[in-house]
Amino acid sequence: MNVTLSVLKGMQTVEVTIPLPGFMLRAEEKHTDMYASVDLVVDKLERQIRKAKTKANRKIRQEGGIKDFFRIEPDTSYSHEDDYFELVRTKRFTLKPMDVEEAILQMNMVGHNFFVFANMDTSQVNVVYKRNDGKYGLIEPAL
Repeated sequence: MNVTLSVLKGMQTVEVTIPLPGFMLRAEEKHTDMYASVDLVVDKLERQIRKAKTKANRKIRQEGGIKDFFRIEPDTSYSHEDDYFELVRTKRFTLKPMDVEEAILQMNMVGHNFFVFANMDTSQVNVVYKRNDGKYGLIEPAL
């Protein structure tokens, strides 16, 4: 297990990585109180463990035995990490052509930490985002 505790601009960050055979548990939380950050990370890890346990039990039932679940050689054809990303919403919207400065203003108005827009200068889809240092970044496709 790897645990990293850090403080940046008053935010207490806890990062935990637990490598296990076939998959990895990872959680990160930021809070103004380090104890709260630790509690939140533990909650996230507990949810991941419950999900992995449920999946393991389902696989054992489907394959007929525990010996099939625990293999000496890892099965590289299937990634267990993908199971921890659950898509819960799809959003569609019209991309309004705008410049980078307007996109940053729009992002700040809606209170998000990123904003997708059609760059009027390049006619490409771009993303502006707020960095941890308080500045802004721009993601452009490489063609």
